Amino acid sequence: MPELKEYLNAINYTKENLMEDSLYEKKYPAWVVNHALYAFPDTILLVNEMNINNQLDSKLQFDFLLNSIRPRKRFAPWLKTSKVDNLELVKEYFGYSDQKAKDALDLLTDDDIENIRIKLNKGGNE
Repeated sequence: MPELKEYLNAINYTKENLMEDSLYEKKYPAWVVNHALYAFPDTILLVNEMNINNQLDSKLQFDFLLNSIRPRKRFAPWLKTSKVDNLELVKEYFGYSDQKAKDALDLLTDDDIENIRIKLNKGGNE
């Protein structure tokens, strides 16, 4: 079964046309490949073009990226949202959304957070 790294390696380094095999064409994850290539200044405009033309066949999208992007090592860690300490406490205590709780955490002191932790303690084994 084709993996994401095979598609990315073909586009970035080897320039091997994987779409000759119908299994690779069928399993091509266009959005994920575009998302992985979005982090680089030399590929962002090409990826944006593929996002605009997302109705194109997966073979056409792959061929465009394969033949348009210069070979180069590109690696960036997958961007993830960072988990903020005590976010769940503030959300539960005030009934806030994620964004409002993050804003409130900027204003709360360590003593305030400890008081919230004590008030929300339901007892029992942890």
